[in-house]
Amino acid sequence: MKLVIWDIDGTLVDSHAVIMDSMGAGMRAAGLPTLPDRAVSAIVGLSLPVAVETLLPDADEATRARVVDGYRAAYSAARVRNESPLFPGARDLLGRLAARDDVLMAVATGKSRRGLDALLAAHDLGGLFVTTQCADDHPSKPAPGMVIACLRAAGAAAGDAVMVGDTSFDMQMAANAGVAGIGVAWGHHGPDDLRAAGARAVAADMAGLGRLLDGVLG
Repeated sequence: MKLVIWDIDGTLVDSHAVIMDSMGAGMRAAGLPTLPDRAVSAIVGLSLPVAVETLLPDADEATRARVVDGYRAAYSAARVRNESPLFPGARDLLGRLAARDDVLMAVATGKSRRGLDALLAAHDLGGLFVTTQCADDHPSKPAPGMVIACLRAAGAAAGDAVMVGDTSFDMQMAANAGVAGIGVAWGHHGPDDLRAAGARAVAADMAGLGRLLDGVLG
């Protein structure tokens, strides 16, 4: 069996706007000025507490906690109003891979379990994945724990798996687990950053990603 491990935000789901808005709300909740989108994009993929610590290295723990709590409240409210949409072509690609007898799929995401389960349910995707690993149960990316857990759950060897993601943290996590990484150019980190982090290739669009996966999976 071959295993495709998916990141979620910025890879399958267009959550850029809600992430930016939620981080702005978190900063305001802590009485801090909002940050440029570029700075926030740079930490997408990290677990939220690690992301906030990276953004605010000089802030005290209580201030960071207010940012985290404000972010979570804003994100949850936004999700209730309207779940982030899938990128065009994502559902078709997932369905095509799920129909193959020799391929399994999994998720490795910095999202919380609550957020991940809600998103998968909203888009009716839960049944496509043999396992879903998230930030609640593992150290933050780029630590390899989530990918290793996916491999174990699927009974797949690292050499028979590929990680698909939009950030350098995804590519580093894959490399740390001995898994090939494929980047996508429509997410939060640019192609040069993805390649520098170890991406085997970077897809320019969903159709291109499908061709890359076909080449890797055989």
